[in-house]
Amino acid sequence: MQAKNIVIVGGGTAGWMCANLFAQRWAKTGTMITLIESDAIATVGVGEGSTPFLRDFFNTLNIAESQWMPACDATYKCGIAFPQWCESPAPNSYFHPFYSEIDSPVVQDFFTHCNQRRQGFDTPCHPDDYFVTAYLAAQNRCPIPLQKQSLGVDYGYHFDAEKLGQFLREHGQKIGVKRIEDKVLCVDVCADSSGADNGSQRIAGLTLQKVGYLAADFFVDCTGFRGLLIQQALGESMLDYSSYLPNDRAVALASEHPNTDCIPSYTLSKGLDHGWMWSIPLQSRVGNGYVYSSDYLDAEQAENALRQEIGLQKDHQQGQALHLSWTPGRINQHWKSNCLAVGLSQGFLEPLEAPMLNLVQQTCEAFIEQIESGKPTAQAQTQFNQLINTLIDGTRDYLQAHYTLNSRTDTDYWCDNRNNKHISETLLAIIDGWQSEGSFDAVLAQHSRHLAYMKTSWYCLLAGMGVFSQAKKPGLRLMNKKHQRAQQHCQKLSERFAVQSEFFNQQRKFG
Repeated sequence: MQAKNIVIVGGGTAGWMCANLFAQRWAKTGTMITLIESDAIATVGVGEGSTPFLRDFFNTLNIAESQWMPACDATYKCGIAFPQWCESPAPNSYFHPFYSEIDSPVVQDFFTHCNQRRQGFDTPCHPDDYFVTAYLAAQNRCPIPLQKQSLGVDYGYHFDAEKLGQFLREHGQKIGVKRIEDKVLCVDVCADSSGADNGSQRIAGLTLQKVGYLAADFFVDCTGFRGLLIQQALGESMLDYSSYLPNDRAVALASEHPNTDCIPSYTLSKGLDHGWMWSIPLQSRVGNGYVYSSDYLDAEQAENALRQEIGLQKDHQQGQALHLSWTPGRINQHWKSNCLAVGLSQGFLEPLEAPMLNLVQQTCEAFIEQIESGKPTAQAQTQFNQLINTLIDGTRDYLQAHYTLNSRTDTDYWCDNRNNKHISETLLAIIDGWQSEGSFDAVLAQHSRHLAYMKTSWYCLLAGMGVFSQAKKPGLRLMNKKHQRAQQHCQKLSERFAVQSEFFNQQRKFG
């Protein structure tokens, strides 16, 4: 079942990512792809970060970094720093790297040292010492080699979400997407006679303010939290995950670079009194935000705390704050009848670890794969929805682990999150498996079908937050030597990469 007339409602990053992927795959086969967006409806556009999967997205579209990065104020991202999530004796900070081929000579030592530490040996196993991207971030270097060579480093990006949406709009129209600037007044729903989704309803068409009635075979809901099609028209309800994840608010502010000669190549996710703040370095500015729970803090208090943290007064020209609110959760059927939900309409967890853009990409790519598989529609829908729900729930578990494993005692927020007993069986098994003396790899393998984050990420999180009992045995001399070898290996390789600010200065100079 491949629709010949697809209408996407809603633009922004999610809508135009979807439109571009569909057009790249199907426009040449005769499928008409139309995107409806209204300039009167604002999108959520702030400084945003990605996982390395976004590289695959641009490769699929044959768009070079030299094309899109300058247009979107983008920088390189080597990983995420997590200071102030823990108290002594746990480490004050750790870095979540992007594991790469370049790390392979020493990464096994990291795993071995972690497992030795789990057995009670005083073995050095802080993740910052074993991954090249952590060294790049510490030196404000980007993952671009000084010499033209392939060094096998994986990385993500930071970018202006609004500018990325605009860039993808232009590119999408070039490859065949029809854009209609209009507003949906009414969604026409009728009985679904296909039986693919156990009856109920399907979308027949839309009534637009200017164009009038618009019919299509298939519809994509990119209307954000409103869920105009999937939730309001087709009645798909949201599952509330607020018992797992504490945060339901954020306030965002832009600021200037403290030093334009020193642009970081990592996202800062710093623990604050009642949540955490992000700091995302773009080429021309910094995007900042405070993610918090409204049970402990109100919007004004959060904004004042963020302003104090970044030293930005209310009368500053960049001082307009953006306040956001949500209920963490997801829908159950992301592909329902003849409608696909993409982006915020399918759910939202929170910004930690920048997972939601990856969800948009994975949703679109998995949908394309299911459509082209030739399976009966009902079977394809079931498999697709299970896949996306596993991705979201696995992400939820990984995010919740940050809060469950914190060791701060200074505010009720941190204590309450550590004592939260509402944890999935999967997350509970992983934490118990790490704290036991059995094989942690076996635990990960046993629960692999429920995980969104793989082995390296779990090891970095648990070791980085110091989830160990007191070391009672002296470290083995061989382990210490391997630790020193790993540090030397990573430091030596990191010096072969460009400093991020110098790289962009050179680009602008010769660009």
